[in-house]
Amino acid sequence: MSTAAEPPASSAGDAALSHPLHREDVRALQRLDPGAWRTQLMARVRAGARPLTVYGRRDGDRVLLTAVLLGEGGFSLLRTSVHPAGGYHELTSEIPALHCFERELHEQLGVRVAGHPWLRPIRYQGKDQAAMNSYPFYRVEGKEVHEVNVGPIHAGVIEPGVFRFACFGEHVLHLEIHLGFQHRGVEERLLRKDPRALAPLVETIAGDTSAAHAWAYAAALEALTAPAGGAREASGGAQEASGGTQEASDGAAARARARAIALELERVAMHLAGLSGLAADVGFVPGASTYGRLRTTAINTTMNLCGSRFSRGAIRPFAQPQRGGLALAKLVQKNLTLLRTDLAIIHECFLSSRTVRHRLAGVGVVSADTARQLGLVGMAARASGVALDARSPGRGAFAAPPLDVCVEPAGDCLARARLRIAELSASLRWLELACAEGLAEPAAPEPARPLLPEQLAIAVVEGWRGEVIHCVETDEQGRVIHYKVQDPSLRNWMGLAMAVRGNEISDFPICNKSFDLSYCGNDL
Repeated sequence: MSTAAEPPASSAGDAALSHPLHREDVRALQRLDPGAWRTQLMARVRAGARPLTVYGRRDGDRVLLTAVLLGEGGFSLLRTSVHPAGGYHELTSEIPALHCFERELHEQLGVRVAGHPWLRPIRYQGKDQAAMNSYPFYRVEGKEVHEVNVGPIHAGVIEPGVFRFACFGEHVLHLEIHLGFQHRGVEERLLRKDPRALAPLVETIAGDTSAAHAWAYAAALEALTAPAGGAREASGGAQEASGGTQEASDGAAARARARAIALELERVAMHLAGLSGLAADVGFVPGASTYGRLRTTAINTTMNLCGSRFSRGAIRPFAQPQRGGLALAKLVQKNLTLLRTDLAIIHECFLSSRTVRHRLAGVGVVSADTARQLGLVGMAARASGVALDARSPGRGAFAAPPLDVCVEPAGDCLARARLRIAELSASLRWLELACAEGLAEPAAPEPARPLLPEQLAIAVVEGWRGEVIHCVETDEQGRVIHYKVQDPSLRNWMGLAMAVRGNEISDFPICNKSFDLSYCGNDL
């Protein structure tokens, strides 16, 4: 295992930020013509910037496209306006990481993306859901080539999705993943209510990632809120998130610490669940039972803090609702000690097992180059040697105590298991040190303040799967006119499809579990 200490860039300009956060005055954001937008986007990516998201919203009879990139100099935004019928020429051939964004633009808004090499539906929104049974699967022709279809209904308690394998004998030539069966219209629903009342909905975007989505939502909303004393309009371009809207004050710092505790407990619980599933899939019964038992300890610890084993209610905008006090801190410390002690034993058994090593090593390999090209994020990227983590080491809640960023180079199923183990150790170490300082008592919500007009806030939070991104934009009256949600699974499903190529079809269950992606996070 190696560690990467380089923090992600943030143009928020505040060393106290725990995650990248940015606010942009859209009045100062130049609208490029589509050709210049495309050219500048390619140039910035080639210069080292990483595309976080590309999304669109309707603007009269046109569609407003926004590209958000993050590089060493911080955030950069590019905006253009296109007519859906005219659209623009695709970028996926030049920047493969954009494939899912361009497919989404075509599906959601009808934007013509000329020349796109893989214009498959992402989730079949609205009226298009009637066509789900006619998904245009890629066909591999040849003597002795056969297809295997799995899903959409699977055995056990699992989300729906279709996996279509093209095989030569037992070897997988191609896997295509067809999702969308859980599309709920999340982004549309987020526009129907008061933005301050969205937390219960946000927490169910992906139920196993409640804390990460809730933090991204809260951070974006707080960045859009006027400082105390009135709705001061922001002028200029990129805005620093400052004053009462950030983690600079004592109250906000305590809030950030409590949120980070919820986030890391969620990471611990889900890594334990993933290891339990991997152990079960390879027939290592001691790991399946022990990791499962310890997950219960982790989620019960979360329940002691917020009343829910799944972090519901742990994070709210402008508030610190979690329970605190010395007695609770001691209980949490006791549980963390139990986890660390028992995990040291089962980790050793798991990693030294010949069964585990034989089934996981060399299976489902994704190279670092492939991970970068596809734009994989989070655990999927770090297990392929790509040091990418939105948590800011040495900043905000992760400054003291510091947090190690873990990386595994091999890119196979064993590397993804080893990364979980390394991140479990890092998160537990951070939690023990953080809770040793005590747990902040609940704090009443700050008084409601109006949202700044014509602003765009972008919050990036490192969930246990990877980057959770929330982009929220206001109109001239300070009303939310667009809410973009991005779960890391959207970017990582193609990584699973690539990991399975060249492997035996019997390896698919462990490849699938090693990525552990969210169907509903993709489907929204």
